[in-house]
Amino acid sequence: MIAFLDASVLIYLTEGTPRLAAKVRAQLQAREAAAPDLRLAVSRLALLECRVAPLRDGDTALLARYDAFFVRSDLIVVELDANVIDLATAIRARHGLKTPDALHAACCLQLGPEHVFVTGDKGFGRASGLRVQVVG
Repeated sequence: MIAFLDASVLIYLTEGTPRLAAKVRAQLQAREAAAPDLRLAVSRLALLECRVAPLRDGDTALLARYDAFFVRSDLIVVELDANVIDLATAIRARHGLKTPDALHAACCLQLGPEHVFVTGDKGFGRASGLRVQVVG
């Protein structure tokens, strides 16, 4: 099983309130208890979204925490290739998601049926085929 984390969940974990970070950790731990082979995945876009504020604000400590997460050897990073772009285009046209959200959804769907999309945004429920778990 794969838990695909969108940028909002990564931000909750890394710089969110203690309550929100604890909620995300608890949900991921529950998934791991049910599926000990659980793997985490993100899109390459999440790297961009998570690193912007620390770079803009000169927060090198926060930037280092994100960078350490994104280079984990056990993390699946889904690239924004032509297949992802085509699928994101279809998702955006059919379900009205914003472009970044459609890209995240398409990246997750590229992983196959054994996935759950962990997010803080209920709007992802509109994307057909996406198994959404909302944190918050």
